[in-house]
Amino acid sequence: MARPLDGETAVVTGASSGIGAATARTLARDGADVVLAARREGRLRELCEDIEADHGVETAAVPTNVREEDAVEALIEAAVEEFGGLDVLVNNAGLARGSDVESLSTEDYRTMMETNVDGMFFATRAALPHLRDSEGTLVFVGSFAGQHPRPFNPVYAASKWWTRGFAHSVAAGAGEDGVAVTVVNPAAVRTEFEVEGSGDLDGGGTFEERFDPGEAVEPDEVAEAIAFAARQSPSYVSELDLYNRDKLGLF
Repeated sequence: MARPLDGETAVVTGASSGIGAATARTLARDGADVVLAARREGRLRELCEDIEADHGVETAAVPTNVREEDAVEALIEAAVEEFGGLDVLVNNAGLARGSDVESLSTEDYRTMMETNVDGMFFATRAALPHLRDSEGTLVFVGSFAGQHPRPFNPVYAASKWWTRGFAHSVAAGAGEDGVAVTVVNPAAVRTEFEVEGSGDLDGGGTFEERFDPGEAVEPDEVAEAIAFAARQSPSYVSELDLYNRDKLGLF
């Protein structure tokens, strides 16, 4: 079968589990060589071995904390040096901490903002020159929290509103150079992701624990949306929304 991303190189942040791991597998299925970035080096290497065995592509595991500017720059440099260029960047790394504004600690606030905002900025800044060269694709993993008010975690929501605004603004400039920009906005995804104080979701646990199969978006569905974006050549910013089964009122 023809593989539409044959010969291309993709970097995926937050790739050790959930959406990131599923995305790395799906892009490899479509033929891309994949650079997996996250903090859990052992998990990254296991995934690389599995992906190479399943899809016959080349991979690289690059342990990266997206909150660290130098680490993110080294990630992009490693990808370009290893594979000769960069065609796709998937800005996926993100997390949630705390809940309402009054009880949110400064540490949790900074952790969210440094990961969800600074990390996407660092990766985008480092990758853009290479994506211009390849007329590549820049994908941001957003959220329904970046489209609708989220009373139980306003700071997380604000970081996702920032993601969408940043993506649109980057597209307004880089789009003229052939860089395609897409934002994928899932509702709740059955992963290790956890949000405190989330109304009807109270009771603790990850989204994988809180939702039964079929009740929420699956990581593979988000990965398919990202791969779809990578296979296109739009000259404008696009958004893909993935609806949560019967839970739209929560997100």
